[in-house]
Amino acid sequence: MSTPSSPDSGPRVERTPAGDDRPRLTCPDCGYIAYENPRIVVGSVPRLGARFLLCRRAIPPRVGYWTLPAGYLELHESTEDGARREAMEEANAALALDGLLAVYNLVHINQVQMIYRARLLDPAVAAGPESQAVGLFVWSEIPWQALAFPSVRWALEHERAAARTPVWLPAGNPEPPGGHGGPHDAG
Repeated sequence: MSTPSSPDSGPRVERTPAGDDRPRLTCPDCGYIAYENPRIVVGSVPRLGARFLLCRRAIPPRVGYWTLPAGYLELHESTEDGARREAMEEANAALALDGLLAVYNLVHINQVQMIYRARLLDPAVAAGPESQAVGLFVWSEIPWQALAFPSVRWALEHERAAARTPVWLPAGNPEPPGGHGGPHDAG
């Protein structure tokens, strides 16, 4: 008898299930279909007045580069709760969310990023275990050449535009969804 961890059990045969339009790993014994879906990343562009909160990454990918507080959504967690949790984990930052800023479709890395507008509730921020450092930057001081991912730049630019607009509708990719900003665009 096979065990679930043996190579001759579980989803191991690639086929297109009835009623589907793409091949998926399936179990020939029980019919189980192993669906693979994009990962959801949640985060925010936290502000304190004219300053933006950024975190210097302490974990791969792009260790040492600056990013927004963001990460994978957990099971049984709303996107808003996930964005607040990520800010607390990465920057010990308590936030008030001010609405959805953008949804970025990064199909080349199977991610959907949901980024919120946010206000820092307390200026006392500090690096969490996933950050080497955190900083509050005015626009002209943002380390543009050391941003970890193109989507960080997109979000910062969208937040700046949103701050000048009385009503903001969530933005999307600044280029076609199939395109990407480069090899390091992994939120």
